[in-house]
Amino acid sequence: MNQDFKNALWATANKLRGAVDPAEYKYPVLGLIFLKYVSESFAARQAELTTAFADPKNEFYLDDEAMRAGELEERDYYRASNTFWVPEKARWSFIQANAKQPNIAVLLDDAMRLVEEDNPKLANLLPKVYVRTTLEQNTLGTLIDLVASIDFGQGEHKGDVLGDVYEYFLGNFAGAEGKNAGEFYTTSSIVNIIVEVLAPKKGKLFDPACGAGGMFVSTKKFSTAHGGRVADLSIYGQERNPNTWKIAAMNLAIRGLDFNLGQKPGDTFTEDQHPDLKADYILMNPPFGAGTEWSKESLTNDPRWVYGIPPAKPAHFAWLQHALYHMSSKGQAGIVMPNGTLTTTQGGEDTIRQRMIEDDVVECIISLPGQLFLNTQIPCCLWFLAKDKTKNGRDRCGETLFIDARKMGYLKDRVNRAFTDEDIQKIAQTVHLWREDEDRTPITEGQEQQSYLDIPGFCKSANLEEIKERGFVLSPGRYCGSEDVEDSDEVFETRMGELVAQLKELFAKSNNLQQQVKNGLKELGYEL
Repeated sequence: MNQDFKNALWATANKLRGAVDPAEYKYPVLGLIFLKYVSESFAARQAELTTAFADPKNEFYLDDEAMRAGELEERDYYRASNTFWVPEKARWSFIQANAKQPNIAVLLDDAMRLVEEDNPKLANLLPKVYVRTTLEQNTLGTLIDLVASIDFGQGEHKGDVLGDVYEYFLGNFAGAEGKNAGEFYTTSSIVNIIVEVLAPKKGKLFDPACGAGGMFVSTKKFSTAHGGRVADLSIYGQERNPNTWKIAAMNLAIRGLDFNLGQKPGDTFTEDQHPDLKADYILMNPPFGAGTEWSKESLTNDPRWVYGIPPAKPAHFAWLQHALYHMSSKGQAGIVMPNGTLTTTQGGEDTIRQRMIEDDVVECIISLPGQLFLNTQIPCCLWFLAKDKTKNGRDRCGETLFIDARKMGYLKDRVNRAFTDEDIQKIAQTVHLWREDEDRTPITEGQEQQSYLDIPGFCKSANLEEIKERGFVLSPGRYCGSEDVEDSDEVFETRMGELVAQLKELFAKSNNLQQQVKNGLKELGYEL
C-alpha cells in the first residue's frame, strides 16, 4: 500500500478523534478495520462460490438457481476455507448503508456480538465499545466511510492491505499514547531482530506476553518470505490485559493466522494458559523494570524455577525461567530484557544467571542502543536462549556469542531510534554465521568468506572460562573490546529511591552500632 495513502488515512482518523484519548480511541477504530476485514473475506469467498455454483465444469456446480442462493448461506462452505461466517447485519454493506443512522453505535456493537456468536474462535474477543465511546455518532459514520476507502487486495494478497493498515494504526496509536505504549506494542526494529535471528519457518511459536501480537505477524512475514507456509506455524500467546488480548486476536485474524491465546486474559505466572506447552520458538518482550513482580508467596515451589527462585520484584529472571520451562528439547527463545539483568547482583539474580550459563542455555546476548522504545529511552538487551546448541549448525556447546549493537541505528526523529534493514541483517547474519546454520549468507555483498570471525568492538564468541573470569557478567562490551558503559535500565527516580532506602538501612545499622558502643563504654564507667 502507498505510504502516502496510509499517512492520509491516519491523519484523517486522528483528526476525527477530537478530544478523545488515544488509549480509548484505538478500540473503535481497530474494531472497524477488523469488521471490514471479516466482511470482505466473507464477500470474497461468497463471490468464489457464486462462480463455482454456476460453472458446469466445477465440482460445486448447481443447475438450480434457487438452490444456488440457498447454498451461498451454508456456513460449511466458508469454514472449509477458514473464512469467518458473517451474519447479514454484521456485513460491511449493511454497516455502511446505516453509517449515518442515529443508532449506528448500537448496530456496531450488535455486529460484533453476531460475529462472535457464529464464530466460536472469536468468542469474547471483539470490542463492543461503540455505545460506551465518547465519540459522537456522526464521527462514527465518518470513520466507517474512511475505513470503507481501504482496498481489500486481490488474489493471494487478499487482506494484506487491511492488515498493513491495522499494523500501521497500531504503531501510530502507540506513538500517541507514549508511556503506556509498551503494554501492547514493540517497535519493529526490535521485533525484526528477534525474528531474523530465530528464523522460524515452522513449528510452535509462543509469546507469554504477546501484547498486540506483533511478534507473530512478523514471524508470518519472515516465514512466507523464506518459502514457509502459514499452515506450518502454530501460534500460542498469553496477555493479561483484556483489551490488548482482543486487539491481538483481531490482528492475528486479519493476517489469516490460526491462534490460541488461551481461554481468557490472565497473569502469565499465576494463570498460565498453556501449562503443558513445549514450544519450538519463544519470542517475548515482557513488562520489565522495578515495578514488575510475580506472586512469590504462592509460587515459591513452582517447577519453573530450575535455576533458583527469582526475586518477586523485579520479575526479570522469572520471565527468563518461564521461557526456558516452555521450550522444547531443541527450543530457542529471543527475549527483550533490561541491561541490569546482565550485571545485577541483587536478590540472587547473579546466582541464577551463573547457573544458566553453566547449564549452557544462554546462546547469545545483544546489547541495544537507547531510544528504540516508544515509552522509554533506556537501552535494553536481547537474550537468546537455546536448549540445544548443536541444532542449527556446528556444535557451539560451551560458547556464548556477544554482540554490541549500541552504536548502530539512526534517529528517525528527535526521540526515537530505529535500525535500518542493513543493521538488522548484519546482526542476524553474524549469529547465523556463528551457528553455521542454513540461514547464513555473507554479511557484506560480494563477500566470499562465510565463516564467523570475532570483530573487535562488535562481536565476540566467548567460552565458559572467559565468562567465569568476568564474574558471569554478560555485558557484551566487556567481551567485544568496546567501550564498557554502565547502562542504567531504571529511571532516575526509581534508582534514587532504591539508593535512599539502602542508605536509610545503613544509617539504621550505624545508629544501632553506636548504641552498642555507648552501652559497652557505660558498663566500663565511661559516658559519651
